[in-house]
Amino acid sequence: MTTELSLAFEHPLARAVANPEGAATRDRISLRDHVVSVEIGAFQSERGATQRLRFNVVVELAPQNAPLDDDVDRVLSYDTITDAIHEALADERLNLLETLAEKVAQRLLAEPQPLRVFVRIEKLDRGPGALGVEIERSRASVQPRLAAALPLPSVVFLDNLAMADPQLPAWLDALEAQDAPVVLCVGPADIATPKSAVPAAQRRIDLLAIEQNAWVLAGRDRRCVVTSTRTEIDWAIKNGNICVWAPSKIVLDAVDGPSAGPNDAVALSKWFAEEFAATRFLVISDAAATLDGVEQVAPARAIEVIAG
Repeated sequence: MTTELSLAFEHPLARAVANPEGAATRDRISLRDHVVSVEIGAFQSERGATQRLRFNVVVELAPQNAPLDDDVDRVLSYDTITDAIHEALADERLNLLETLAEKVAQRLLAEPQPLRVFVRIEKLDRGPGALGVEIERSRASVQPRLAAALPLPSVVFLDNLAMADPQLPAWLDALEAQDAPVVLCVGPADIATPKSAVPAAQRRIDLLAIEQNAWVLAGRDRRCVVTSTRTEIDWAIKNGNICVWAPSKIVLDAVDGPSAGPNDAVALSKWFAEEFAATRFLVISDAAATLDGVEQVAPARAIEVIAG
């Protein structure tokens, strides 16, 4: 039995046969066989390499209530479709084609003209054939984007001496008393980490070393909840909770990743602060700051500076 999803990508003649004269029909525009090379996939073998994705998108349009008069501003531009694809890919590195298809549909249905969207995405390099997903979404089926902006956080980096300082609970009290939510960042512990001759493997090892130290901080105060995804961090920010950044996922999923590596934990944390539009980036450390725009305070003065 022919479905509307399969008909969306068929030749117009097939749709004409399936929709006899007098049946409700809508105008459609389409993007066919649009191929983009991108890093995507849940498997380790798909990280650090690009693969080709083929997009086919069909958009059903609301009927025009007045003549078009050959006016390009009155129609949905084909660029809107390609822009929706490239914006969805630029947001973050994705594991699933299903997630990417949802993002493309969401963006298109935010425009005034589309009533329904059909999206087909195929991986062209994962096997002898094309592996893909197809979805159909209508304006009513897609959740509206949240209009309310999240509050902007303060990002605070603690070096290892600061993490072990007896004043840590008092600093957290002072940070909680601020109006802004707080994200804590740390570097690796002062112990040797395993070494690999493969740079990508070493990067993962060094990121995991930071995450291990984040859990050490979590063990020192129950308020220091370790978070690794944007969703978790957004939830903590929205609810005014303190959280500790575990960097692997956000760093590895970033389309334009940080120039700083895990061994420069302050610079990496500064990149994170910029990604989340932090209102403040404070480093609690006795070591000399080496980055422009870094607000640094010695542990002995931390409460005074936090409290302002």
